[in-house]
Amino acid sequence: MSQITKRALEQSLKNLLLKKPLNKITINDITEDCGINRMTFYYHFNDIYDLVEWACLEDAQKALQQKKTYDTWQEGFLQIFQAVKENKPFILNVYHCVHREQVELYLKPLVNRLLMGVLEEESRGMSVREEDMAFIANIYSYIFIGLMLDWVRDDMREEPSTIVARLAIAIQGVFRQSLERFRMDHTSNETK
Repeated sequence: MSQITKRALEQSLKNLLLKKPLNKITINDITEDCGINRMTFYYHFNDIYDLVEWACLEDAQKALQQKKTYDTWQEGFLQIFQAVKENKPFILNVYHCVHREQVELYLKPLVNRLLMGVLEEESRGMSVREEDMAFIANIYSYIFIGLMLDWVRDDMREEPSTIVARLAIAIQGVFRQSLERFRMDHTSNETK
């Protein structure tokens, strides 16, 4: 029942965002639209921005299901772009009403999970510290999030498949190369 209520609140928020900006929407507007009381809203979310964050993460997680391998990371990124484009009024409204840093905070854990899946697969047979893998994921997540936010800022004009294809060309092989450079057995041999 909890997920159904959350989804109803999300849908109400998205409906309202078609009519007015995020900063003009109240919790009362949302609860009236979906027919629940305010206390139910507060049972699930702290405020509207908590609902926005949950909605963004839910949409992106659906887009990324089973796309966390080296062979499928491009599909995963493309699906994130497509999910964002499908929710264009919602995303643009959020983008224009909250700070860019807040949108980055929504995307960062999701993109990091995708990249960690790729890095874990690519590092099989290597001894790479978890914090080094997290560092590598962090670097590439900034690249992806920056591309996505620039795309949103430019009103999502460029075709997502073009962006992802160009990114794939630019970073081809770098996951493995980065892991090789951080390999513990490799670095310990170099210091001797």
